[in-house]
Amino acid sequence: MTQDNTVKTPTTTALPLSPGDWELDPLHSAVNFTIRHLGIAKVRGRFREVTAGLYVGETADDVRVSAEIALASVDTGNPDRDAHTRSADLLDVEKRPTMAFRSTRVSGEGEDWTMEGDLTIGDVTRPVTLAVDFGGVVDSPVDQRRHAGFEATGEIRRSDFGLDFGAGFLGDVVKVQLDMQFVEPQGQGG
Repeated sequence: MTQDNTVKTPTTTALPLSPGDWELDPLHSAVNFTIRHLGIAKVRGRFREVTAGLYVGETADDVRVSAEIALASVDTGNPDRDAHTRSADLLDVEKRPTMAFRSTRVSGEGEDWTMEGDLTIGDVTRPVTLAVDFGGVVDSPVDQRRHAGFEATGEIRRSDFGLDFGAGFLGDVVKVQLDMQFVEPQGQGG
């Protein structure tokens, strides 16, 4: 049973990925975001330093995803804005150096999946849900290994994490888009 006293139904969906620890392909992965500025326009950005892992078991219940993002790696295309974003006025990367995600449940089939997990920014952890689009698996002609692609999208509220600075200037909702590519464990293959 989960904390809300509902029964968690196990899934038996077979996965199209070989079991094991898949490694992130950082050259073909990105963590992007958008946030409203003054309520009328969007500021787009990304985080350049990301580590992530994907463990695949026999079913979706056995899948685990983890990621850690260096908040100081924020890049909005404007060095002055990025410096201010890193400062104590906004993200305060001295106090909050990382943002971390740990999945708690993966469910779905075909190309459409949902991933639930815990997101931690600084000392605050909140549950989040991401819609996941499975892009497929392909043998790479570059490294002769299988690569799997995923896109995950969702929203977080800054105020849920105590990041309520800039009210009136910055929106509370941050839309996130993760484009992730993972490489199959050595010795696997299909």
